[in-house]
Amino acid sequence: MSLLNTVANSRLVKTERPIIIALVLLLLGLLLEHSAISHGGVLLWGLLLIILAAIIGVAFRISHHAEVLAVRLGEPYGTLILTMAAVSVEVVILVVLLQGEPNPTLARDTVFAAVMFDINGILGLAAIVGGLAHGTPRYNLDSANAFIAMLLVALGVGMFIPDFIPDAQWRTYSLFSVMVMAVMYVAFLRLQTVEHRKFFEYGSELEEESHDQAQSPNRLHVAVMIGAIVLVGLMSEVLSALLDAGLAGSSLPKSLPAVLVALISASPEILTALNAARNDRMQTTVNIAMGASLATVLLTLPVIESIALLSGERIIMALTPMQAGLLLLTLLTAMNNSHDGRTNAIEGVSHLVLFAAFIALVLMGLL
Repeated sequence: MSLLNTVANSRLVKTERPIIIALVLLLLGLLLEHSAISHGGVLLWGLLLIILAAIIGVAFRISHHAEVLAVRLGEPYGTLILTMAAVSVEVVILVVLLQGEPNPTLARDTVFAAVMFDINGILGLAAIVGGLAHGTPRYNLDSANAFIAMLLVALGVGMFIPDFIPDAQWRTYSLFSVMVMAVMYVAFLRLQTVEHRKFFEYGSELEEESHDQAQSPNRLHVAVMIGAIVLVGLMSEVLSALLDAGLAGSSLPKSLPAVLVALISASPEILTALNAARNDRMQTTVNIAMGASLATVLLTLPVIESIALLSGERIIMALTPMQAGLLLLTLLTAMNNSHDGRTNAIEGVSHLVLFAAFIALVLMGLL
């Protein structure tokens, strides 16, 4: 028994190496934080990149444990765990960053960047990979239509209409949007996993890929996942301080923190989606890319709006004209490309060009 425990513990240490490394780097970050901020330059940005890489590594482990639990528990709990795990990382980092230097547009810019990463970045790359490998990979058209319909409404209610809400009435509308988003998410989750479950399945993809080889207890995965999310929050404190110092007085784009948050939450999804596309499982890719976008809007916005209501300070959620235009182009492209339930490399290129435009506009400081 002792030998078995030793083997199990050594295996756990090996598989959770990113979390252990992140703990060490957190201590390093806490020790060097003030020195890095004082000296700036290479020390500041070097430490920032190290902390960022560590957070992404932890995000991959959170995603892994969520996938194991999803496979074991099945639907509807599987989808709920996967979306909650992904969005919790984003929300935790956002909440921490909002405690730093005042940035009333951070939440809006993060949600916008997440949609750009998910639909234009992930879906674009996956369509190219899948198209080059398999010609015209197929997926269930009903799923794409359902995702786009919900995204249009959620983005309209959460990010287009607020532009026309006067300051005197923002609390009333904010409370309304929180309730609407919650109802939409619960309704969509129910329909996705029960009544219209077939919409989100296609052929051989009915069987989920299992990452469950160790047969470890569920409570271990839950504990590691929760601990890792807490670790992300602690590391985000250091990241926030370094970002504030790095951006102060610099010519770097002010939306950089939002892009970094979106990158952290999207990183695990990118590899999973590309792997699915390579194996001709485009339905999985569609579920990941569009599902992540929808979950970000329906779960992140209510949390941020609730914080605004409790603090009494309005958070700007209305899109800028540039953001609104790029978002509309993205949704129109997605609607056009998903009209027949199949994709190809050309459609992937169209999304990737929009993603490149997003990156270019960020670097130019226009987003």
